[in-house]
Amino acid sequence: MAGLSPQITNLVIILGVMQVAKKVPFDDPNVLNGCRALYVISNIIILGIYLYIKSAIDKKKDMTTLKYVEPAPMGSSEEGKLVTTTIHAYDAGQLKNLMRSQMMGVAMMAVMHIYFKYTNPLLIQSIIPLKGALEQNLTKIHLFGKPAAGDLKRPFKQPAGLMSGLQGGPAQSDKKAVEAAERAGRGGAKEE
Repeated sequence: MAGLSPQITNLVIILGVMQVAKKVPFDDPNVLNGCRALYVISNIIILGIYLYIKSAIDKKKDMTTLKYVEPAPMGSSEEGKLVTTTIHAYDAGQLKNLMRSQMMGVAMMAVMHIYFKYTNPLLIQSIIPLKGALEQNLTKIHLFGKPAAGDLKRPFKQPAGLMSGLQGGPAQSDKKAVEAAERAGRGGAKEE
């Protein structure tokens, strides 16, 4: 599935795991505890990946200045805001967002499993978030050692999704957009 987009592979995995989950005897406490253990191990691996990336970001401490124009919020008539930061701060902020997203997923899964007694999502949520963590741009750069060029150039392009058309578009880092934002006096707050 090397040439397929991550959304397509996620859909294939979800459909496949849903078919497998129909045959899994969740009534058996041993099977249920095994699925719970798989989910916990998956999240520990994700946390380990993110902690390793954090240590790699802090070890590099790349203070190269990064300027880009953040898109205006959806429905807003104002123009994008100029953001001046460092690669270290940008990567740390992106990692914080990834960790927050993962913790929200764990909280939602806990509510679904403990409160509503759903068991099938345990299997799916043991695979998809781990796959997503391994496909993140920060993972590709800091764990797999790929150069930050092309699709991995900062600021990262948001992956195309169902709601991507409703958002303000990608952050612009080209010289022309940054200079236009500087002349217009939009933003200018330096993030450290």
